[in-house]
Amino acid sequence: MLRQQDVGHRIVVRRIVGIREGRPLFSDALGELVELSETHITLATDRGRLQVPRAEVHRAKRVPPASRPTAAAMVALEHAADAAWPAPVRGRLGDWLLRAADGWTGRANSALPVGDPDRPLPAAVDAVERWYADRGQPAMINTPLPLATPVGAELDARGWSARPLVLVQTVPLAKLRAAGPPPDPAAPGAELTTAPSPEWLTIAAGRKGGLPDSARHVLTAVDQLRFAGVYVDGTLVAVGRGTVTGQGRWLGLSLIEVVPSAQRRGLARTVIRALAEWAAESGATDAFLQVEQRNTPAVTLYRGLGFTTHHTYLTRVAPG
Repeated sequence: MLRQQDVGHRIVVRRIVGIREGRPLFSDALGELVELSETHITLATDRGRLQVPRAEVHRAKRVPPASRPTAAAMVALEHAADAAWPAPVRGRLGDWLLRAADGWTGRANSALPVGDPDRPLPAAVDAVERWYADRGQPAMINTPLPLATPVGAELDARGWSARPLVLVQTVPLAKLRAAGPPPDPAAPGAELTTAPSPEWLTIAAGRKGGLPDSARHVLTAVDQLRFAGVYVDGTLVAVGRGTVTGQGRWLGLSLIEVVPSAQRRGLARTVIRALAEWAAESGATDAFLQVEQRNTPAVTLYRGLGFTTHHTYLTRVAPG
């Protein structure tokens, strides 16, 4: 049967879904185990979050993936992502990173528990809670899975809640640049700039619910970055942000957004293609992005461009 150390791993569950002529009917589900309680198990499947009562579980077992990234690869990508989304206020707890940005986005306002916190795990979580309390913010911890599974178990015991599962997805730049049909010469192209225009920031603010001063730091405090924009009849209708971090290896894509009136015209692909070309010219070899699993349209778009899930994470929030 499943144990807490299976959280964060891919499992297959055979569940009882009914009875026919006195015999049980079964259905199988495959996904990442994100929660294991006394009454339910919760999976992150390709179709979304699935909660199965333990009473319906006939059999469950871990399914090791054929090519799960190493712990070192996960740590390196997490650090590349941190450098691509830099919080203005930072601290350290051993190897753990502490980040704050006036509450703007979970990524910039959460601890990253990778490596050794230089103290026992319960004491490390206590220190995280104090660090955020000193800044008048709720304590949050991003738990990359399965890397931070022990941290997740400690947070479960303390009653921390979890935000929706996030997929950290990657693709080789060569594959991304070749994905999809060639661009239509008659279609609008994307313009790249080193600083965001007021119009660009307006669209980003609509996506993220405002832009405090700390947000401008997060968006711009990266050495290698570009802001992409697609204009139609002089109006900005699609945006995106690209960074190159991780010792020059990784293109980080974020804030890919198309205004409602211009959707379903391939403009998100136009933005991504332009940023991929820039990153390749800068020497990058791979791309990554972070997307909520429940954001089906975005996940479908990225799958069509060749992105696959490298690992996942949960943003955990302290009670109260």
